[in-house]
Amino acid sequence: MFSVLKTEGLARRGRMETVHGTIETPVFMNVGTSAAIKGGVAASELHSIGCQVELSNTYHLHLRPGDDVIRTLGGIRRFMNWNGPVLTDSGGFQVFSLAGLRKIKEEGVYFSSHIDGKRIFMGPEESMRIQSNLASTIAMAFDECVENPSPYEYVKSSSERTARWLLRCKAEMERLNSLPDTINQSQLLFGINQGGTYDDLRAENMKTIAEYGLDGYAIGGLAVGEETELMYHIIDVVEEYMPKDRPRYLMGVGTPVNILEAVHRGVDFFDCVMPSRNARHGNLFTWHGKINLLNEKYKLDDRPFDEGCGCPACRLHSRAYVRHLIKAKETLGMRLSVLHNLYFYNELMAKIREALDGGYYESFYRKYREILGARVDD
Repeated sequence: MFSVLKTEGLARRGRMETVHGTIETPVFMNVGTSAAIKGGVAASELHSIGCQVELSNTYHLHLRPGDDVIRTLGGIRRFMNWNGPVLTDSGGFQVFSLAGLRKIKEEGVYFSSHIDGKRIFMGPEESMRIQSNLASTIAMAFDECVENPSPYEYVKSSSERTARWLLRCKAEMERLNSLPDTINQSQLLFGINQGGTYDDLRAENMKTIAEYGLDGYAIGGLAVGEETELMYHIIDVVEEYMPKDRPRYLMGVGTPVNILEAVHRGVDFFDCVMPSRNARHGNLFTWHGKINLLNEKYKLDDRPFDEGCGCPACRLHSRAYVRHLIKAKETLGMRLSVLHNLYFYNELMAKIREALDGGYYESFYRKYREILGARVDD
């Protein structure tokens, strides 16, 4: 299922074979929380911007339109007309993001819907059933993402409960995959490492869940309040105990520099809403650094966002035009900007893979970690 083709230090060049297609790693998954990329990008356009894996959210799709609706219509890939792999997040992040609307118990989490206040219960089994209805390629285990920092004893209790929930997720996934009417009987399950910012809790949790024989392993609960260097430190702590023959996924991270640093530390999968969210506000990534398109200096700038970029916006439109669209609140401006940023991220991953294939990732990493994080007046 997953092969490490080449390594350079801890950095890994891999390939994952799935029932819905091959994933070349390291990979950035394009986030379509509710089965759509925010900013008006259709699933049919994802291949043209280099997307390999689309990511959607279990909690949001359970509420709207309902996982039963998506199952009736053939699963999420058919529903959104995307023929590549899909990863569905479990709803565990909403345990963190909807802290004021939920109550955690051993059996699972009781939510009040952020839409209409309706009471919802989601536990490991419910999350697996919803994801089975969605028929994604990869399902994520149900977990609790805690705020950083949180008290040691609470994080210890939470991470231990997350490990117990993971066993329940595995058992339910195996049951669901055995049923004759399950849409995707080859659905994969990734477990999630938790433990806050405590080295011993992270290591112990990872050692525990590594014994469960899952299809992949994620590092969750980072980029939720801690300093960036502490995030990198936690990745270093956890990496030692992650199975070498399984894909590693750093959830919800991050900036181009975050990705370069995490690949350097042995991570294979990434996702983040940042490229599309930033794009909708005129903040764009280029190979020279970050630019804010709304700055006055771009009012008469007839160049593309990034010289040499092959995205639809850069091929056809100027900075001045797209700046005008965003200022005028025309949705085309957001759409073109989102297409550019996602194209940039997917191209970044392709160049990382090329560097690993060619044996020069270390020099690539050292060069671009200094460039891609800087804001420039280009």
